[in-house]
Amino acid sequence: MDPMPIPRDFLLPLPAAEGDLELALVVLFLAHILLVNLMLGGALLTLAAEVRGLTRPAYDRLARTIAATVTVNKSLAVVLGVGPLLAINALYGLWFYTANALTGRAWILLVPLIASAFLLLYLHKYTWDALAGRKGLHLAIGAAGTLLLLAAPLVFLANVNLMLFPGRWGEVRGFLSAVALANVLPRYLHFLLASLAVAALFLAGWLCRRGFDFAAELPGLDRVAVKRELLGVALGATAAQLLAGPLVLLTLPPHGLSWLLLGNLAVAIAFAAAALVLLWRESGIEGPLGPRFWLVVVLLGGTVGLMGLGRHLYREQALTPHRELVAAHTADFRAASLGAEMRLAAGTPRLGPGETAASPGEKIFRASCMACHDVETKRVGPPLREIAGIYAGNPDGLIAWVKAPGRKRAGYPEMPPITMQPPQYEAVAAYILDEVFATPSESG
Repeated sequence: MDPMPIPRDFLLPLPAAEGDLELALVVLFLAHILLVNLMLGGALLTLAAEVRGLTRPAYDRLARTIAATVTVNKSLAVVLGVGPLLAINALYGLWFYTANALTGRAWILLVPLIASAFLLLYLHKYTWDALAGRKGLHLAIGAAGTLLLLAAPLVFLANVNLMLFPGRWGEVRGFLSAVALANVLPRYLHFLLASLAVAALFLAGWLCRRGFDFAAELPGLDRVAVKRELLGVALGATAAQLLAGPLVLLTLPPHGLSWLLLGNLAVAIAFAAAALVLLWRESGIEGPLGPRFWLVVVLLGGTVGLMGLGRHLYREQALTPHRELVAAHTADFRAASLGAEMRLAAGTPRLGPGETAASPGEKIFRASCMACHDVETKRVGPPLREIAGIYAGNPDGLIAWVKAPGRKRAGYPEMPPITMQPPQYEAVAAYILDEVFATPSESG
């Protein structure tokens, strides 16, 4: 019995070149996840600012300004999410579909969950004035929308993680058991920290830029103080990511790791470390944002890009063994299908109820070869006596011909290649050369 489920491939062509789809998956996913980070981090910072606004009303205005960015980023995140979803389904349909099926209801509930989160966040945004005297209710609406928003990435992350480890599929009994797999919660923590860092960095650049009329839009707040606070959030969240990152790496099954991936991660960490130093220096400067800030953006952008590439490298490495098993099962299935079609076309009956194949080689021969070859007489192809004479004492030559046949003589059609596993080739060659003709003739 197989130690893990091994499905057969879809046997359908990809809609585009595999390299193009891989590039699209990495690029579109990065664009999507960046906007998800802005949306989710912005929602968390909105709540934090609104709570602070209970004692300092100027922060309530800041919370409202941040909330306006959340709804825009939310819409863009949804639109850009279609691209990587299509690409991952095209490239990894078997694995992604299986993970979705195993998480069951959680996957099905994603659409109403996300829709409910969006509606609550819109309600929170557009009732700011109406519920000004009922801040507890207003905060509860925003918190409920944010909590639902936090649940959606966890479902996606659990599914994407689960698809990488077919050996664990037999253990999974729904969403909670998928979340309990070792790597899920560390990756989720890393994602939440990234969301805070990206959103804080974006808001510092947006609200503290020279062209933003800070005094008019956010009266009662100091531009430098807000810049320092937002850069402090970005600094703290990025530093925490450097601590959470090794936890993610240590909980990844090692079969997906490679030297290329580790080198990629080392460069990403170096970029992030350099960004931390520059963030620290920038946060201590009085006045508007300086050139260091934009260098930080470039460095962290490079880190995000390398992390996205690293995910793809790990995914490819982790799935390679199972892909090979799927390819082997697909080849067996196609060979059995071809044998059945050939028997049907030639009118060759299957083994009867009381019949048994004398050996594995005979069984394979009956399934895949018997429709075209008889022992003594010509069918579609030459009889086995001729074949045994040609390849007497040379089973490797017979196997090479079966793998890549051609057309040797007039009166016979060109033989199609027969796809089997190495032991099957060896068994059928032994059957023809050693069982049917223990002492083959030299005719032919």
